[in-house]
Amino acid sequence: MGCGSCGTSKPGGCQSNGGCSTGGCNRLNVHDWLLNLPFSDPESSCKIVEVSFKQGSRKEYFRNATLQFFEKGDYVTLEGVSGFDVGEVSLTGELVRMQLKKNKLDENSPEIKKIIRRATERDIEAFHISKGREKDILARSRAMAMELNLQMKLSEVEIQADGKKATFFYTADDRVDFRELIKKYATDFKFKVEMRQIGIRQEAAKLGGIGSCGRELCCSTWLHDFKSVNTTAARYQNLSINQTKLSGQCGRLKCCLNFELDTYLDALQNFPDYADSLDTAMGTAHLIKKDIFKNLMWYILPNNSKHYPLTIQRVKEIKRLNGQGVKVDELQAVEVTSSKPKEVEPAFADVVGQISLRSLERNDKRRRDNSRDNRGDNRGPNNNRPNNNGPRPNNGPRPNNNGPRPNNNGPRPDRGPRPNNSPRPNNNGPRPAQDAPKAPDQ
Repeated sequence: MGCGSCGTSKPGGCQSNGGCSTGGCNRLNVHDWLLNLPFSDPESSCKIVEVSFKQGSRKEYFRNATLQFFEKGDYVTLEGVSGFDVGEVSLTGELVRMQLKKNKLDENSPEIKKIIRRATERDIEAFHISKGREKDILARSRAMAMELNLQMKLSEVEIQADGKKATFFYTADDRVDFRELIKKYATDFKFKVEMRQIGIRQEAAKLGGIGSCGRELCCSTWLHDFKSVNTTAARYQNLSINQTKLSGQCGRLKCCLNFELDTYLDALQNFPDYADSLDTAMGTAHLIKKDIFKNLMWYILPNNSKHYPLTIQRVKEIKRLNGQGVKVDELQAVEVTSSKPKEVEPAFADVVGQISLRSLERNDKRRRDNSRDNRGDNRGPNNNRPNNNGPRPNNGPRPNNNGPRPNNNGPRPDRGPRPNNSPRPNNNGPRPAQDAPKAPDQ
């Protein structure tokens, strides 16, 4: 997924307004492992520079005819169609020469365009202005194509930095006559138009997305060489031919089917190719699967749904006996144990399903009633204090019986006025005030 669609802004790492950790900010990125190695003849170094466009979706090679040295990440001004373009340097040095050989390009070809200069602030400003117009132009161009009833799908538009040329990338099943469409584009947008057809997989690489594995699409991060994929690769890996599970977001078979195909082919060399059927006394056993991990071959008998796993040695032995005209009485299938660990039952009992919501509501209501009764308010007849040790009206909390009692010059119920700082009577004897019945709290 490229920087234009990942949603993050200006991270400290890639500095390209993206934050894709798997390389989505530049899916055609190459590590220059020869950068810091000295060379004996600097004059013989490669003068071709690899430049990427549109956030790594396209690369081209340009000749460095200037006396400046460019590093990876520098913006340079390049020769364009009737103007100039701006790109980002992605690779320099001897690795560019290796890339040219890989792509079968001649280093001394006169068709390679040149680098004009290092990009100035004015060039970069014009570059950003042109890129800002791409979304609006793409929406308008799609509407024009629908008006002409053209069986094509516009996936992306790339405008040159000076705004004099635009390249439209589209997908189509058949040939499309877009001559009238180009005239409308040139009249409305005022630039030179180039139409370039791409495949379904290239379109998925440009749009990006998340695959069924939970990671970014391989074609939008690192894969740029699309090889043909067929259902034979799925059969070698014992995968069910299910078009829904084997197809990617592009609608074609997944490219990852080819990743482990060589490993399966190497492992299948130990299996006999002539053992598709075995003659037994119970009938002809037909091969249904080869397990390269356990070195087993699975067979099925007619009028029987049971699968019989046989070792390679047993299959070769039965085939040798069949060649002599002997039919074996039994296949001698091996016992296959499951590698899945046994589930351990928890030591605690699961009583979640035994809890009733009505019982919870009943307990909650009982708890609220108890808290209301113990609150000490005057809202019910049962709010009297259970004993005399609690707080009394106008006196505050009662202190410890062994210490001095607080000052209380006011009248007390059923008692006369008490002088200030008078000593408290001994607690060992009967208190005259407590012998009388206590009046209820008001």
